[in-house]
Formats: sequence, structure tokens, C-alpha cells
Amino acid sequence: MNEEYPLMAFIANEGVAPKGERYDRSSLVTDTENKLYKRTEFGDFIYSSNNLETGSIGLNKYGKACISPVYSVFHPTGIADSNFLGRRLVRKDFINSMVKWRQGVIYGQWRIHESDFLKIDIPVPSVEEQRQIGTFLGYLDNLITLHQRNSADFVSRFFSDFTNTWEQRKLSDVMHARIGWQNLRTSEFLDSGDYMLITGTDFNDGAVNYSTCHFVEKERYEQDKHIQIKNGSILITKDGTLGKVAYVQGLSMPATLNAGVFNVEIKDETKVDNKYLFQYLKAPFLMDYVDKKATGGTIKHLNQNILVDFPVVMPSKAEQEAIGVYFQQLDNLITLHQCEYI
Repeated sequence: MNEEYPLMAFIANEGVAPKGERYDRSSLVTDTENKLYKRTEFGDFIYSSNNLETGSIGLNKYGKACISPVYSVFHPTGIADSNFLGRRLVRKDFINSMVKWRQGVIYGQWRIHESDFLKIDIPVPSVEEQRQIGTFLGYLDNLITLHQRNSADFVSRFFSDFTNTWEQRKLSDVMHARIGWQNLRTSEFLDSGDYMLITGTDFNDGAVNYSTCHFVEKERYEQDKHIQIKNGSILITKDGTLGKVAYVQGLSMPATLNAGVFNVEIKDETKVDNKYLFQYLKAPFLMDYVDKKATGGTIKHLNQNILVDFPVVMPSKAEQEAIGVYFQQLDNLITLHQCEYI
């Protein structure tokens, strides 16, 4: 560690980050006796085998750095473009392919040794096509960022007619949070059926990917009405990638929750708009709060008593509805650009 290779933290799916940016401070492990760190260069992949619900891998977009020796550093070969591969390795289908290499399951997570990680098959096009795809997705990222930056000024103008004071409330003041099944055995998971089972691994960009969900028997679904999911439900992950939020829409059959996911039930729908609450929970506020408050060592957990104390800023119901609609339109615009790419 020196001025040329400053000590950095690692953020799963993002890569290295300077001190002071958002990261999991517990992951910044040092060897206090020998001061041993690993060097990494721009374009390297940083990999952690310990918290793998999301793969715990990220691309070094920063440059020269050194990181804790608990991580593995991979250098891409000449047949792979770092920009393309960095996006490919955090996709849901690749994360799912890691399951067969898992060595043990704790709260839905798995641990994969780096030697096994390198054995996982991944289809890639030619290097030139990889570069073109990476360049286009970079353009898409910039477009999304531009929309997000412009949204603040637009919201200020769009909502200028609202003059009511916003109130700060605890999340427990506006909702109940009920956790999914704690003792559901994997033997109860069905590949098909009439009652869907949603887990945190089925979350995808603020929505639920129903094609990856399992199913349960009717008796299990009917046991707890508080985790019976419907369109408009808000879900939050408790373990693994903490604080991921999904808004349920397009659900066409009865559904319930597995362990590790909270079902948010609004106490008074005449005062709280579910789309506004979803957008507020999806914003960085919750993740920043979770980073500070989550319990556990290497594997973090979002306990219910922590979640209910999360501060939420509440405007009037009419203003909530306007904000919820606006950000839903922004989400739809982003999805449209993604679909055009596909």
C-alpha cells in the first residue's frame, strides 16, 4: 500500500471505491501484523467467495489500488472485453449458474471457491461484438444517469403547486412488515403449481421475475394471510443483498413469500400511496441506512426492529401520488430503452 496503490474498499457488483464512498466497512479487512494487501489495476475483476447472493464480483473502474487479501483478483484474457464481462457477470442468469457450485447454504446464500468460480461456463460473442455491446450499454447508462439528474429540477417545477409541509415519520408509523416463511423446507418447493413462492433471488430491477419463482401447495399458501402477495405489494430483502425492493405488478396468480423477504403492508391507504412508498424505499436512502444498521459479520441481516425505525419523509397523499406516478413513468422510460437494446 502506497500513494501509487491506495487502499480501497470493495463493493459487490461495483468494484473498488475510495474511502468515504458507500461501501461495507466490515469488508475492509487488514492484516495488522504483516500489512499484506493485493494490488489491482483498471479492468481487473475483484471477487469475494463469502457473500454470493449477488455473486460478489465487481469490475475495477477506478485504476491502481490495493485491497484486502480476502478477495481474489482476476485479469481478463485477450478473448474478453472487461466492460462487457463486467456487465455479464452480474446478470441474473450468471448468478443462477453459480448455484451448482455452492458448497453450503446459509440464509439462501452460498460460498464458491475461486477455483470453482473459474470453472463456470459463460457464453461470449467475439471480442469486437463484446466491445460494441459494452459501448452501447455504457451509452444506456449515461442516458439513465442524465434522466436521473434532470428529474430533480423537473420534480421541483412539476410539484410547485404543492405547498404542504413534508413530515418525517418512522416506517413503523405507516406500515407493518411481515417476514416470509422461516421453516419452509426446500423439499416443499415445486416446479409448477397454482400458488407461487417469491424469494429475494427473484427480484430484478425493482420488480419480480415470475419466471424464476417456485411454487408451494395450497395448504402452505393459506397458512399466513399476512404474506399472501398481491399486485401493489412492496417487498424488501432481509438477507444477502440487503434492502433490495420490489413492487409487485402483473401478478396473475396467488403468491406467498419465502424466508428472507419482508412484505410491507400499508396501515392506512387513505394517507399513504404505495407507489410513492416503493419509490422512496428504492432510493439510496434505505441502502445507506442499511449499511449503517445491518447486523452480522460477513453475512449481514436486516432485522425487523431496524427496518421499522427507518425514517420516511411523507408529503400529502395527493403529492405522494403525483411523485409516485412521475417516477413510475421514469422507470418505464428506462425499461423502454432497455427493450429497444434487446
